[in-house]
Amino acid sequence: MCLLNLSIAAMDSSDDEKHAAKRRKTKPEDEHEDDDDHQQQTTGMENLPHEIIVDILSRLPITSLVQFKFVCRRWRGLAQDPLIADMHLSCKTDTNPCLILHCDFPIRNQLYFVDLSSHNHDKDKVKRLYAPFQATMPEFDVVGSCNGLLCLSDSLYNDALYVYNPFTMDYMELPKSKQYPDQEVVFGFGFHPKTKEYKVVKIVYYRNTSSSFNRSRRIIYPQSDVQVFTLGTSAWRSLGKVPYQFVRRPSEALVSGRLHWVSRPRRYHPARRLVSFDLADEQFREVPKPDCGGLNRCNFHVSVLKGCLAAAVYGNYGKLEVWVMKDYNVKESWIKEFSIGAYMPKCLKQNLDRDRPLKIWKNVANGKVVRVLCLLENGEILLEYKNRVLVSYDPKKGKFTDLSFQGIPNWFQTVVHAGSFNWINTP
Repeated sequence: MCLLNLSIAAMDSSDDEKHAAKRRKTKPEDEHEDDDDHQQQTTGMENLPHEIIVDILSRLPITSLVQFKFVCRRWRGLAQDPLIADMHLSCKTDTNPCLILHCDFPIRNQLYFVDLSSHNHDKDKVKRLYAPFQATMPEFDVVGSCNGLLCLSDSLYNDALYVYNPFTMDYMELPKSKQYPDQEVVFGFGFHPKTKEYKVVKIVYYRNTSSSFNRSRRIIYPQSDVQVFTLGTSAWRSLGKVPYQFVRRPSEALVSGRLHWVSRPRRYHPARRLVSFDLADEQFREVPKPDCGGLNRCNFHVSVLKGCLAAAVYGNYGKLEVWVMKDYNVKESWIKEFSIGAYMPKCLKQNLDRDRPLKIWKNVANGKVVRVLCLLENGEILLEYKNRVLVSYDPKKGKFTDLSFQGIPNWFQTVVHAGSFNWINTP
């Protein structure tokens, strides 16, 4: 059985393992001793110094670490050392990331996993991930990914929220927050390195039922409420109103403990703004934009490239400029790092919408023609086209390469993810 097949099978059989664990607890003491003796005879990892064990395991790709965890009880204990989770994350900063593919088509949501690590020889295959809470929340959106954790929200009611590690299957449901009869919600999820706290940010735009529609038929939400939940606490906190109208999609960039959104253009304020939310002092601030000409009129999205804030600006004829802020919050540090020409993947050249029923794919309004995802280890840029194709772009040669993965869904939204055994210590 291939590496990740073993882990996924182990994930899918978690309930059986729990029952088996209960049965093992009922064994006589001599049987436990026999099991321990057998494990001591067949494994030697625990005989190494602990610091060497931690160093070895922290260098493994997440798929190998998952397999290691399911070898035996002693190795499971070794793999679950919190120090390994911290070191594993720090070792993966300069390597290719994992990709979580969120498939929202045709009806029931699914999560898939692709490991781009150079250590993974099975990277041409896409694996489906098991979400233990999916029976109670079949329709969901990915709010964000941070330090190996995913935050998922109920896409039908915007009420239920889960924080979930897809490789350990640990998850927690967050308490309910204040709801409004007619609302629009923008989320964010992140971690601040100084406070060591994970927070979920929920920006609620709402209106009274008597409010009217504007001429463009877009509902106007004149009121707002910013709600924050710190993981490890018991309740949401309200910070009051926010002076910005953000594009309705989750924060796409977490840099220096700050979440970032792009504002919507408004009738009397057409300029798009780049706004941050500091997870430490919980304040919104405008971030200076690059002087790239026409940015106020053009659409753009933000991402993270090698730990720096990046802005991908859409130009004419499908061209894309990628600007990188080398020194955070310093306007003069914006540099035009890449210029990407127009490109259409082969499978999209004909009949782009032939197999997508109208208005079924909920994220199509949020998905642009092309999204900048991340920089790969070889210096190429990973791009997502029309929620359907992953493409790598070599900036030195100006060459595009369509990436083909066995088992990839027809429609998906890509989340750059750091696979880890990380979890949250709650009281």
